[in-house]
Amino acid sequence: MIRTDAHFIGRPVRSLQTMLRTLSYVYPFLPRVTPDGIFGERTLEAVMLLQREFFPPVTGRVDQGTWDAIAALYRQAEDRLSSPLPITTSPGGESVHLNAPQAAFRGLAETLDGVEPGAVNGRHDGPTTRNLQWLQRAGGRPETGNLDPESWDTLNRLQRIFVTHAQSPSLTRPELLGGG
Repeated sequence: MIRTDAHFIGRPVRSLQTMLRTLSYVYPFLPRVTPDGIFGERTLEAVMLLQREFFPPVTGRVDQGTWDAIAALYRQAEDRLSSPLPITTSPGGESVHLNAPQAAFRGLAETLDGVEPGAVNGRHDGPTTRNLQWLQRAGGRPETGNLDPESWDTLNRLQRIFVTHAQSPSLTRPELLGGG
């Protein structure tokens, strides 16, 4: 259980605040909480507003039931906020939209075997094609080397797991990543 007094600080509070901040992008009535690890007035306000809207009674306390409900809303928000890439590209093409996947592959190359640290250049070049084929092979999909919405979604999840969350120990709660 997360206590609600202002003296309580730490990772569980920071994780809660990270979820609340993400939820504020989906639910504008929530204040934009800064994940500082201190259960202050804005965190309390966000918890109470969520309780009022989604799971009364309004207590301001974060017990296991409240935590689970916020985590479920967070997973839904993550899915809504991580939209698929707006285009599909194939080898030889160019698009500014390739920069984000190429940057994700560069980050993953430091952690995962088989991923090349190619250039971030907006060109669907050899390393980009081979990285997409690696991703598609790992997912049991046809190895087209094309960047399609399903490949982008998979890449996005791997980036969050192996790069973003690995670099942010307070965010390493895999159950918050949702989906599969």
